[in-house]
Amino acid sequence: MSDSQSVKGLVLVVEDERPISDLLRMYLTREGYGVHVATTGPDGLSYARTLHPVAIVLDVGLPGMDGTEVCRQLRADGDWTPVLFCTARDDEVDRILGLELGADDYITKPFSPREVVARVKSVVRRAQHAAASAGPVRVGDIELDPVTRRVSAGGTTVLLTATEFDLLAHLMDSPGRVFSRDQLLSEVWGYAAVVGTRTVDVHVAQVRAKLGGFDIIRTVRGVGYAAEANS
Repeated sequence: MSDSQSVKGLVLVVEDERPISDLLRMYLTREGYGVHVATTGPDGLSYARTLHPVAIVLDVGLPGMDGTEVCRQLRADGDWTPVLFCTARDDEVDRILGLELGADDYITKPFSPREVVARVKSVVRRAQHAAASAGPVRVGDIELDPVTRRVSAGGTTVLLTATEFDLLAHLMDSPGRVFSRDQLLSEVWGYAAVVGTRTVDVHVAQVRAKLGGFDIIRTVRGVGYAAEANS
């Protein structure tokens, strides 16, 4: 299918169910995004590599290659384009697997196309946001530059997804302050806790794993998380 042109950028929709892809195309186009649709996993991976979309709406159950493998290969390539997984399955294991593979968000069918558009806008906003007036932030051995969106741990560059970056940046902007999971969902993800705070826990675990021995995220049992330099 041909692309719709837009100043907001191109969203790649990888979905093999025509009614769903047509609906998403209509709603995303109304919001000013260009849309390109792929119907198989291999095509989705190919278009992601060549079209450089601002976000990818990726179905999990695809012919040829499932969505989790598409995401896995993109991340292995060093491509951190925001990915929103869509699936008919509502199993927590599937959700966690998708997030661990580097997905930025996750939504289950049946869903409201308006909600998908809102989630896309949120991940695109986070990925493109650069606080030009702010300089690099440092907590312990972690340095984060909000302009270049680069993170280093002990002088070594750490690759984070858009959501992982914004989660860490939010914590580092207020070192020592404890944020509840509900607060983080609202202030980082941009939506209410009804979606489930497990999303926060999984992303925190992913950031910690990538920071390794330089981890600065402290768990406050029964409350939430804070960024603090190791004493």
